[in-house]
Amino acid sequence: MPWEAEASLDVLANTLARRIRRHATGEGFITTEIPGLELARADSTTDCMGSRVYDPALCLVAQGAKTLWLGDRRIDYGPLSCMVSAVPLPVLGKVVEASPQKPFLGVKFTVDPQEVTDLVLAMGAPGVPQREDACPDGACGMSRVLADRGMVEAMSRLVSLLDTPRDIAILGPLIRREILYRALIGELAPYMRKFVTSDSQTHRVSRAIEVLKARFTEPLRVRELADMVNMSESALFHSFKQVTRMSPVQFQKRLRLHEARRLMLAEGAEASTAGFRVGYGSPSHFSRDYSRMFGVPPRTDVSQLRGELQHAAPHRAPG
Repeated sequence: MPWEAEASLDVLANTLARRIRRHATGEGFITTEIPGLELARADSTTDCMGSRVYDPALCLVAQGAKTLWLGDRRIDYGPLSCMVSAVPLPVLGKVVEASPQKPFLGVKFTVDPQEVTDLVLAMGAPGVPQREDACPDGACGMSRVLADRGMVEAMSRLVSLLDTPRDIAILGPLIRREILYRALIGELAPYMRKFVTSDSQTHRVSRAIEVLKARFTEPLRVRELADMVNMSESALFHSFKQVTRMSPVQFQKRLRLHEARRLMLAEGAEASTAGFRVGYGSPSHFSRDYSRMFGVPPRTDVSQLRGELQHAAPHRAPG
């Protein structure tokens, strides 16, 4: 799969990739000493569909390529693609370009909405137009643009702090602020400002998502959920579908199946037990939904995932 980037950014991308690889010695998402910063690595493409709930974050790819599915939307991203998720979102993904010689490498930078709010207030009037229609799928909670030089340089400097841990406490917050600033003055600005407006569509959907995350094993009552976020049922359904590319019912189902997969893979739970624990009353219903989402029945999927994990480094995590 060909990916093109501006020639002037190639050297910066290679530098970032080297810095990530130096500290990402295993596959998967690797937590670092820098608060909110994770490194991602994969040494091969993946056959199984990985699953993960993305918290509000900025993700930048330095090398390789990956494909995500958010509801009915497919998002392809390769070198220097910068993705922002404005709300917690359950996604499916596959690494489509990676090898031991040239692994997939990226960074995930957790975004604190309060930090964004404080920075917007300090900046004053926006430096770029805030027209949502200027961006494809402008209402969607996950968006992608090509990173500019300033963003790549700042992210690379943040990763480089892992070489000098004594500098993290002082320089880390400064570089975090610069990364958010770069996002707010560039093409990501319309998406980043979704973190700020407390009465925006995205913010209300975010509140609904938090309720669903906390109570996903319980029966879903859409009217009650709508009342909790001060929206009508129809408005909630429409806004929720725009932001997440799923209905509230589909979103809850994704959360249940993500957790059931984790229970089977990490805790060794049987399929029927995992289904019951996440809210399914019928094993056949659980198996049917699981197969639709992951392409194969629960037992087959977990067996395939374990096979992949046995050939990967100890730090490997699906997704």
